[in-house]
Amino acid sequence: MPNYLRFAFIFCLFTYGIHAQEKFTLSGTLTDEKNNETLIGVNILVKGTKSFAVTNEYGFYSLTLPAATYDIEFSYLGYETQVQKIDLTQNQKLNIQLKEKGELLEEVVVTSNDTKSNIRKPEISVNKLTTATIKQMPVVLGEVDIIKSLLFLPGVTNAGEGQSGFNVRGGGADQNLILLDEATIYNSSHLFGFFSVFNPDAIKDLKLYKGGIPSRFGGRASSVLDIYQKEGNSKGFHMNGGIGLISSRLMAEGPIQKGKGSFIVAGRGSYAHLFLKLSNNDNSAYFYDLNTKINYKFNKNNTVFVSGYFGRDVFDINQSFTNTYGNATLNLRWNHLYSDKLFSNLSLIYSDYYYGLNLDFVGFNWDSGIKNYNLKYDFRHYLTDKIKLFYGVNGMYYDFNPGTIEPSRSDSGINYRQLEKKFAFEPAVYLSAEQKIGDRLNIEYGFRYSWFYRLGSSTLNLYANNNPVTFDNELKIYEKATPIGTKYYGSNKIMADYNNLEPRLALSYELTSKSSIKLGYNRMVQYLQLVSNTASPTPLDVWTPSDQYIKPQIADQIALGYFSNLNDDNYSLEVETFYKKVKNRMDYIDGADLIANEAIEQVILNGEMRSYGLEVLFRKNTGNWTGWIAYTLSKSEQRTPGRAPGETGINNGQWYRSGYDKRHNLALTSTYKYSKKWSFGANFVLQTGQPVTYPNGQYTYLGITVPSYGTRNENTLPLYHHLDVSATLTPKQTRKKWSGEWVFSIYNLYGRKNAASISFRQNQDSGQNEAVRLSIFGLVPSVTYNFKF
Repeated sequence: MPNYLRFAFIFCLFTYGIHAQEKFTLSGTLTDEKNNETLIGVNILVKGTKSFAVTNEYGFYSLTLPAATYDIEFSYLGYETQVQKIDLTQNQKLNIQLKEKGELLEEVVVTSNDTKSNIRKPEISVNKLTTATIKQMPVVLGEVDIIKSLLFLPGVTNAGEGQSGFNVRGGGADQNLILLDEATIYNSSHLFGFFSVFNPDAIKDLKLYKGGIPSRFGGRASSVLDIYQKEGNSKGFHMNGGIGLISSRLMAEGPIQKGKGSFIVAGRGSYAHLFLKLSNNDNSAYFYDLNTKINYKFNKNNTVFVSGYFGRDVFDINQSFTNTYGNATLNLRWNHLYSDKLFSNLSLIYSDYYYGLNLDFVGFNWDSGIKNYNLKYDFRHYLTDKIKLFYGVNGMYYDFNPGTIEPSRSDSGINYRQLEKKFAFEPAVYLSAEQKIGDRLNIEYGFRYSWFYRLGSSTLNLYANNNPVTFDNELKIYEKATPIGTKYYGSNKIMADYNNLEPRLALSYELTSKSSIKLGYNRMVQYLQLVSNTASPTPLDVWTPSDQYIKPQIADQIALGYFSNLNDDNYSLEVETFYKKVKNRMDYIDGADLIANEAIEQVILNGEMRSYGLEVLFRKNTGNWTGWIAYTLSKSEQRTPGRAPGETGINNGQWYRSGYDKRHNLALTSTYKYSKKWSFGANFVLQTGQPVTYPNGQYTYLGITVPSYGTRNENTLPLYHHLDVSATLTPKQTRKKWSGEWVFSIYNLYGRKNAASISFRQNQDSGQNEAVRLSIFGLVPSVTYNFKF
């Protein structure tokens, strides 16, 4: 065993030995009184002390305290607070059911789960989203969208209107690890970014880690979005859903065996393409998805979960071009409680992202995608009231399919071709501890150690001087190198391997009972790379593993923050500053061709990226009027210097703005509960336009006008902003088991024509050059009816 592991275990066992004899453990599970759904992130506070706990992803908590009588407070947003008096003279189980404050339809809310433990807990750069009552939040096309809700948080942007994915603290969308019930989601958008793949009816809890990322997570350089689905109502059968202008959804949940097991099934689909057919328009674009989950509790120590997701998008042009893409996941999990202090979770996970093209007009089909199989075992060890251990192992196997081409008809003239598949294996171990030192300092520290193996069967191109990209000193341009040979690696033979230590640290120091300062540091290593030259991910983007030529990205981030609860917790303030640096960020030579490129290393150079900034989040947490203001001042840039003297590098080796740089980002959101029937909401977004490169001149060659360009991303699209409003009508309930609401919303109230892009062309009539702005949305009204029974 390595020395640092031996030291960690000896220290923890020593601490445990000092305290175990005179203390007892209180543990249990927190659930919803109405449906028996476990609750994530419930605050358990021991009144009159500094001791506290927070329920984990499965609603479990554990507290070890000296023998005494305590008042234990259980609080959770949207639920009535309970206080239980406990005479702790032996180890005890205490399962609590919390009661909702009101019977309201559930939607997605971006809010803080607590106003007390957020000061003490060593958790920095984390935002939580739970199911609660912010249905007034206006959204485009009437569909509640989890990904777009993230954009109202500080440090989070995207590439623009109608663009998929999201960017965190100046990082690329491919640098975000998105997990749905622990399974990786590779593309988070429906209809090329207009909707997210997450059905809000099926989601229980969401947490976005922008920094201070716990050691159990790895594999991406920027952030982690951790999402859990609901488990289903184990007390009775219920249904709810919504009917919108272009899509609808329906969810059913109920018990398998009352009090012991339950199921949930939720589906969505869009139908706007059906209206096109009424007008003899043969084009169509639609999506559908399905969420499922089953759980069964065999006894107080063993629970099994099976959850899955399946989604597809179909884009069809005149039945001659069809694009199909989507995600599929499956997770089998076993929760086991070894003791009142040791909780474990064993998961077997499958994830598949598929991308397909049917090009009937040229007679062939194209299929590509990525699959991964993941086995992970996690432990949470609540040693004493002052120290908790988190440790585990996981191994992930990848199967990459860059492309399969096959004829779609006998007369197409296209031959079957399989681009060479790629395989990889990524195991990891982690260990971290959360420790309370004195009355004011809470600290979480640990590490993750990861390995990565690029595996055969595959053929590796060999190049002179091991350089797949050459530099022409006369023309001052980079060009593809010609392979001097190849080397074949058989099945499961190691082609390249890496290993990295990823330390993690987060601490909180209480200045007062209402304020604290926090510090966080993490190193993240990303072994998968997204091959794309767009600022926003597209379904055609291809994932590729690190190898001899493509190096893993290594990101180091440090964050410092001030957190305060004001005016009896009615208001809260969070101020953070951060600095992030990424090594081995992929950059592309000018004129790089990426689609169906079997030698992608010939157009790639390894560069670096950095981002830094200041984030402010001010919330009003209580009352009829609630909301928050988020502002971010930041800079994101990258650089790819020459590899040797005389090489120019990219952009002459100078720092240039990355495609995700948004200097100013202001977001406001608010809701107002006017009466039992009416509530209103409003959102406003104002941010710097996306970096772009405009032509700065032109020249004529053989009668053809050719534009010339300056340095990369030296220009900026116009300022981006829009105001959205909504009104929610909740009619008086006329039937005992049925409740419903009407949501009326207007996206982009004043019809701002935000530029998705600006292209330059020559006017055919005048011959003059002109700039053409592409705008996706103007004013968009919508109405949705939500129901529950």
